[in-house]
Amino acid sequence: MRIAEIFDSIQGEGLYAGERSVFVRTTGCNLRCWFCDTPYTSWHPEGFLVPWQYVLKDVSSAGVTHVVLTGGEPLLQPDIVPLSKALRERGHIVTIETAGTVYRPVQADLMSLSPKLANSVPETQSVKWSARHRRDQHRPEVMQRLMAESPYQLKFVIDTAADLEEVVRYVNTLGNIPGENVWLMPQGIANDILSTKAEWLAPAAEKLGFRFCPRKHIEMFGNVRGT
Repeated sequence: MRIAEIFDSIQGEGLYAGERSVFVRTTGCNLRCWFCDTPYTSWHPEGFLVPWQYVLKDVSSAGVTHVVLTGGEPLLQPDIVPLSKALRERGHIVTIETAGTVYRPVQADLMSLSPKLANSVPETQSVKWSARHRRDQHRPEVMQRLMAESPYQLKFVIDTAADLEEVVRYVNTLGNIPGENVWLMPQGIANDILSTKAEWLAPAAEKLGFRFCPRKHIEMFGNVRGT
């Protein structure tokens, strides 16, 4: 597996927000969101190759129940399959954070799916990646399969109020999705920006029957690598 970092921190987003967790961050991504907050796993991928058994040993030695397999796009890594299975066999609660564009038969206690809206396209950064991102960002058949195989949450990054209509359309295409499984998260990596957007996004989420997703790790630590 190609790993960018492994670290012990607090889950800042979604259902398990506030839980102490070990994060296994893979490197490499098939998308290029302009607002990516881990460019060292996408635009400028860094990392080291290690056997998945080494990752398992490293994570288990931390003595933490919750484990988050994230990226980049962790489902690009074939060995995420045996790693996820072995972690659960050892009693870990496993969250997998993915854009839902790649399928692998992983095992997860929570599949944290983050579908990419039109607001994610890197219009000015790269002509090549803009076209590729648009081509690959929606894989509804992959989303449906991952949702069918694990408990899930849908986590949408919201930049402006105009994004809300797209979220509603997207959720409707997936079928009968409980509102409590849908989280709306403000785009931003600075507390002042996040708090300003939260002022209108939190009530908007409630009105739509969805849930508001703060970014507690940024509130606590800032946008600092390894936290």
